[in-house]
Amino acid sequence: MKKSLLFLSLLSSVALYSKAQDAPKADTAKTAAAPAGPATTTPLTVFGSVDAYYKYDFSGLKTASGSNIPTSFANEQNSVSLGMIDVGLKKKVGKASFLGELSFGPRGQGQSIPTPASSTDNSFHIQNLYISYDLTDKLNLTGGYMSTFIGYEVISPTGNFNYSTSYLFTNGPFQNGGLKATYTFSDRVSLMAGIFNDKWNLYQSNKSVNTFGAQLMVVPVKNWTAYLNFISGHDSGTEFDLTTNYQITSAFKLGLNGATFSAPSGTSGGFDGVALYPQLAVSPAVTLGLRGEYFKCKDGDYTTVGAAPGKSVTGLTATVNFKYGPLTVIPEVRLDHNKDEVFLQSDHVTPTQSASQFLIAAVYAF
Repeated sequence: MKKSLLFLSLLSSVALYSKAQDAPKADTAKTAAAPAGPATTTPLTVFGSVDAYYKYDFSGLKTASGSNIPTSFANEQNSVSLGMIDVGLKKKVGKASFLGELSFGPRGQGQSIPTPASSTDNSFHIQNLYISYDLTDKLNLTGGYMSTFIGYEVISPTGNFNYSTSYLFTNGPFQNGGLKATYTFSDRVSLMAGIFNDKWNLYQSNKSVNTFGAQLMVVPVKNWTAYLNFISGHDSGTEFDLTTNYQITSAFKLGLNGATFSAPSGTSGGFDGVALYPQLAVSPAVTLGLRGEYFKCKDGDYTTVGAAPGKSVTGLTATVNFKYGPLTVIPEVRLDHNKDEVFLQSDHVTPTQSASQFLIAAVYAF
């Protein structure tokens, strides 16, 4: 609690100092010599997406959990299934802006462990709801409920190349509620630091705002961006995360996500993992991609999705993106292999080390 109060005091001091020392800076859309006038107002922007999919697990398994490869989302077997409709609003007036984003449907629930979709759990879910203010042209404050800064993949299918998600995504945070400050040193370096609620994926804290998070963004060379991420809390545990992508040529892009997580103090367990994302654009409308992932649970009582404690799983996902304007069609084949027999064969009884699935999804962005 003392750390939280100290951090808030520091932010308040920075804000007062900035207000006392700096005249209002021109908006980036204006020149420095522009005469004073009314605050710049951007139009209200509406954005979002709609998605649906069909998935078939080659074991034919259809269980209460809905999936033989139980990562987040796309867990219904042999069914034309819903993803979600995602609708967001954003607007900026002068130095102040807001963003609100709601989703409706199974994919938008924000749950970390898949459960079968039903009419009772297909309610709306808040993806983002926050307010931002530019204290200077380099320093920004943002408070509210925000998509997490941890990891390579996100909830919205428009932000991912693959439709199914990685084990790293499933076992990391989805959202964080709190207050953060971002300082942009240049277009190559920025630093974010913030305090967040004690639990991941909740916009209300159970006890206090006692989780600290930070992100260092660097651009080592043109078209290469890297994010060094850290989050730690007494009740949520500690995660170090590296996310990077490099547009090596106009056609070839390489992404990487590596992370290590330690369970909260007083418990044991956690995970280590790395995922590689090579993508090749063969035409303006067609891109081929792979996701290769290695995910290992640490010993202890921390139970991860799809891999028992102390076990490891290797996954390979081959994906194609066909783009037709705002519509993307995504066929995908996924093969997962575990160190131990944690999957089930086609008789739905005999355990096996491997599982495979095919899916095809349609994502419409607006």
